[in-house]
Amino acid sequence: METRVAIIGIIVENIDAAEEINEHLHDYGAYIIGRMGIPYREKGISIISVAIDAPQNVINTLAGKIGKIEGVNAKTVYSGASSAK
Repeated sequence: METRVAIIGIIVENIDAAEEINEHLHDYGAYIIGRMGIPYREKGISIISVAIDAPQNVINTLAGKIGKIEGVNAKTVYSGASSAK
């Protein structure tokens, strides 16, 4: 199956959404290469970066689920290359 490497950038303005975000990330954990979370206390937000290697539809589904959470924005950046896994 062909996979893509991507970064999902997540801005969390609603701290109460953290549990739901983590549930989605856990559900897709088999595809996640790594993640980094940075609390930006001065602005009252959190910034999460998720590196993922998965089929494009899986990446889109995860980013879409996270982006639908109230107070959360998610955008995806893809690498140029795809590979068979």
